[in-house]
Amino acid sequence: MKRIVLASGNPDKLRELRYLLKDLQVEIIPVGDLIPNWYVEETGVTLEENAYIKARDVAEKTHLPVIADDTGLFVDVLGGAPGVYAARFAGFDCSYENNVSKLLRTMLCEENRRAAFRTSAVLVSPEMEFSVTGEIAGVITEEPDGEDGFGYDPVFLPDELDHTFARCSPEDKHRISHRARAIAKLREKLISSGIHG
Repeated sequence: MKRIVLASGNPDKLRELRYLLKDLQVEIIPVGDLIPNWYVEETGVTLEENAYIKARDVAEKTHLPVIADDTGLFVDVLGGAPGVYAARFAGFDCSYENNVSKLLRTMLCEENRRAAFRTSAVLVSPEMEFSVTGEIAGVITEEPDGEDGFGYDPVFLPDELDHTFARCSPEDKHRISHRARAIAKLREKLISSGIHG
Protein backbone atom coordinates (compact mmCIF):
# COMPACT_ATOMS: atom_id res chain seq x y z
CA MET A 1 0.00 0.00 0.00
CA LYS A 2 1.35 3.41 -1.00
CA ARG A 3 1.91 5.91 1.79
CA ILE A 4 0.92 9.51 1.10
CA VAL A 5 1.36 12.31 3.61
CA LEU A 6 -1.31 14.95 4.15
CA ALA A 7 0.38 18.30 4.72
CA SER A 8 -2.18 19.53 7.22
CA GLY A 9 -2.79 19.30 10.93
CA ASN A 10 -6.54 19.70 10.44
CA PRO A 11 -8.31 16.50 11.54
CA ASP A 12 -11.42 17.44 9.54
CA LYS A 13 -9.39 17.56 6.31
CA LEU A 14 -7.75 14.24 7.18
CA ARG A 15 -11.13 12.59 7.71
CA GLU A 16 -12.50 13.97 4.43
CA LEU A 17 -9.43 12.94 2.41
CA ARG A 18 -9.43 9.41 3.82
CA TYR A 19 -13.12 9.11 2.98
CA LEU A 20 -12.70 10.40 -0.57
CA LEU A 21 -9.73 8.12 -1.33
CA LYS A 22 -10.94 5.10 0.65
CA ASP A 23 -11.20 2.83 -2.40
CA LEU A 24 -7.56 3.35 -3.43
CA GLN A 25 -4.61 1.35 -2.17
CA VAL A 26 -3.15 4.30 -0.26
CA GLU A 27 -2.52 5.07 3.39
CA ILE A 28 -3.04 8.75 4.22
CA ILE A 29 -0.65 9.76 6.98
CA PRO A 30 -1.09 13.07 8.83
CA VAL A 31 2.06 15.15 8.73
CA GLY A 32 2.14 15.34 12.53
CA ASP A 33 2.86 11.61 12.71
CA LEU A 34 6.14 12.18 10.87
CA ILE A 35 7.03 15.79 11.73
CA PRO A 36 5.77 16.74 15.19
CA ASN A 37 4.71 20.39 15.49
CA TRP A 38 5.11 20.88 11.73
CA TYR A 39 4.42 24.39 10.54
CA VAL A 40 5.14 26.35 7.40
CA GLU A 41 4.11 29.93 6.70
CA GLU A 42 1.60 30.24 3.88
CA THR A 43 2.94 33.25 2.00
CA GLY A 44 1.27 32.59 -1.35
CA VAL A 45 -1.24 34.97 -2.89
CA THR A 46 -3.25 32.16 -4.51
CA LEU A 47 -4.69 28.92 -3.20
CA GLU A 48 -2.41 26.91 -5.50
CA GLU A 49 0.71 28.70 -4.30
CA ASN A 50 -0.15 28.01 -0.65
CA ALA A 51 -0.89 24.36 -1.36
CA TYR A 52 2.44 23.93 -3.12
CA ILE A 53 4.32 25.68 -0.28
CA LYS A 54 2.93 23.15 2.19
CA ALA A 55 3.37 20.08 -0.02
CA ARG A 56 6.92 20.86 -1.14
CA ASP A 57 8.07 21.54 2.41
CA VAL A 58 6.75 18.19 3.66
CA ALA A 59 7.97 16.28 0.60
CA GLU A 60 11.48 17.62 1.10
CA LYS A 61 11.47 16.52 4.75
CA THR A 62 9.83 13.10 4.37
CA HIS A 63 10.81 12.00 0.84
CA LEU A 64 7.26 10.68 0.44
CA PRO A 65 4.42 11.73 -1.87
CA VAL A 66 2.48 14.57 -0.29
CA ILE A 67 -1.03 15.93 -0.78
CA ALA A 68 -1.86 19.45 0.33
CA ASP A 69 -4.79 21.71 -0.30
CA ASP A 70 -5.82 25.26 0.33
CA THR A 71 -9.40 26.42 0.36
CA GLY A 72 -10.85 29.90 0.16
CA LEU A 73 -14.27 31.43 0.49
CA PHE A 74 -14.80 34.16 -2.09
CA VAL A 75 -17.71 36.52 -1.33
CA ASP A 76 -18.84 38.75 -4.20
CA VAL A 77 -19.87 41.80 -2.21
CA LEU A 78 -16.57 41.73 -0.30
CA GLY A 79 -14.53 41.83 -3.49
CA GLY A 80 -13.57 38.18 -3.12
CA ALA A 81 -12.67 38.35 0.58
CA PRO A 82 -11.89 36.51 2.74
CA GLY A 83 -10.42 34.52 -0.18
CA VAL A 84 -7.12 32.83 0.61
CA TYR A 85 -7.33 34.23 4.15
CA ALA A 86 -10.57 32.39 4.95
CA ALA A 87 -9.04 30.25 7.71
CA ARG A 88 -7.61 33.31 9.51
CA PHE A 89 -10.24 35.90 8.58
CA ALA A 90 -10.76 36.82 12.25
CA GLY A 91 -7.04 36.65 13.06
CA PHE A 92 -4.41 33.99 13.70
CA ASP A 93 -5.43 31.17 16.04
CA CYS A 94 -9.09 32.11 15.65
CA SER A 95 -11.87 29.52 15.85
CA TYR A 96 -14.33 28.53 13.16
CA GLU A 97 -16.98 30.44 15.13
CA ASN A 98 -14.83 33.59 15.19
CA ASN A 99 -14.53 33.53 11.40
CA VAL A 100 -18.25 32.94 10.87
CA SER A 101 -19.17 35.73 13.28
CA LYS A 102 -16.87 38.21 11.56
CA LEU A 103 -18.22 37.27 8.14
CA LEU A 104 -21.84 37.75 9.21
CA ARG A 105 -21.04 41.09 10.87
CA THR A 106 -19.20 42.25 7.75
CA MET A 107 -22.14 41.30 5.54
CA LEU A 108 -24.84 42.73 7.78
CA CYS A 109 -27.63 44.31 5.67
CA GLU A 110 -25.99 43.23 2.39
CA GLU A 111 -28.49 42.00 -0.20
CA ASN A 112 -25.96 40.37 -2.53
CA ARG A 113 -24.88 37.28 -0.62
CA ARG A 114 -23.37 35.31 -3.53
CA ALA A 115 -20.19 33.41 -2.73
CA ALA A 116 -18.11 30.46 -3.86
CA PHE A 117 -15.86 27.97 -2.16
CA ARG A 118 -12.72 27.06 -4.11
CA THR A 119 -10.14 24.39 -3.32
CA SER A 120 -6.75 23.91 -4.89
CA ALA A 121 -5.26 20.48 -4.18
CA VAL A 122 -1.75 19.44 -5.16
CA LEU A 123 0.40 16.35 -5.11
CA VAL A 124 4.16 16.58 -4.84
CA SER A 125 6.30 13.46 -5.14
CA PRO A 126 9.84 12.68 -6.28
CA GLU A 127 8.43 11.76 -9.71
CA MET A 128 5.86 14.49 -10.36
CA GLU A 129 3.88 17.53 -9.30
CA PHE A 130 0.34 18.45 -10.28
CA SER A 131 -2.54 20.60 -9.11
CA VAL A 132 -6.32 20.42 -9.46
CA THR A 133 -9.17 22.71 -8.48
CA GLY A 134 -12.75 22.36 -7.33
CA GLU A 135 -15.45 24.97 -6.85
CA ILE A 136 -19.04 25.27 -5.67
CA ALA A 137 -21.23 28.37 -5.80
CA GLY A 138 -23.91 29.41 -3.35
CA VAL A 139 -24.97 32.11 -0.92
CA ILE A 140 -24.07 33.17 2.60
CA THR A 141 -27.03 32.76 4.93
CA GLU A 142 -27.96 35.49 7.40
CA GLU A 143 -27.38 33.24 10.40
CA PRO A 144 -25.76 29.85 11.09
CA ASP A 145 -27.86 26.77 10.42
CA GLY A 146 -26.73 23.25 11.30
CA GLU A 147 -24.28 21.52 13.60
CA ASP A 148 -22.18 19.36 11.30
CA GLY A 149 -19.27 20.16 9.03
CA PHE A 150 -16.62 22.73 9.88
CA GLY A 151 -15.37 26.18 8.92
CA TYR A 152 -18.02 28.26 7.16
CA ASP A 153 -20.31 25.26 6.59
CA PRO A 154 -23.10 26.62 8.89
CA VAL A 155 -23.53 29.75 6.74
CA PHE A 156 -22.87 28.41 3.23
CA LEU A 157 -25.95 27.38 1.25
CA PRO A 158 -24.84 25.73 -2.01
CA ASP A 159 -26.94 26.20 -5.14
CA GLU A 160 -27.42 22.42 -5.45
CA LEU A 161 -29.08 22.03 -2.04
CA ASP A 162 -31.88 23.52 0.03
CA HIS A 163 -29.82 23.50 3.25
CA THR A 164 -26.36 24.55 4.41
CA PHE A 165 -23.31 22.31 4.34
CA ALA A 166 -23.64 22.06 8.14
CA ARG A 167 -26.94 20.21 7.69
CA CYS A 168 -25.53 17.81 5.07
CA SER A 169 -24.81 14.18 5.64
CA PRO A 170 -21.13 13.41 5.01
CA GLU A 171 -22.18 11.51 1.88
CA ASP A 172 -24.07 14.50 0.45
CA LYS A 173 -21.26 16.93 1.20
CA HIS A 174 -18.60 14.62 -0.24
CA ARG A 175 -20.70 14.30 -3.39
CA ILE A 176 -20.75 18.00 -4.29
CA SER A 177 -18.33 20.04 -2.15
CA HIS A 178 -15.46 22.09 -3.54
CA ARG A 179 -12.92 19.83 -1.82
CA ALA A 180 -14.69 16.70 -3.05
CA ARG A 181 -14.61 18.02 -6.62
CA ALA A 182 -10.90 18.81 -6.35
CA ILE A 183 -10.05 15.46 -4.74
CA ALA A 184 -12.08 13.60 -7.39
CA LYS A 185 -9.80 15.12 -10.03
CA LEU A 186 -6.73 14.36 -7.92
CA ARG A 187 -7.95 10.78 -7.48
CA GLU A 188 -8.11 10.32 -11.26
CA LYS A 189 -4.58 11.63 -11.61
CA LEU A 190 -3.36 9.26 -8.88
CA ILE A 191 -4.92 6.36 -10.77
CA SER A 192 -3.56 7.38 -14.17
CA SER A 193 -0.07 7.98 -12.74
CA GLY A 194 0.00 4.61 -10.95
CA ILE A 195 0.87 6.27 -7.66
CA HIS A 196 -2.17 4.88 -5.87
CA GLY A 197 -0.80 1.47 -5.09
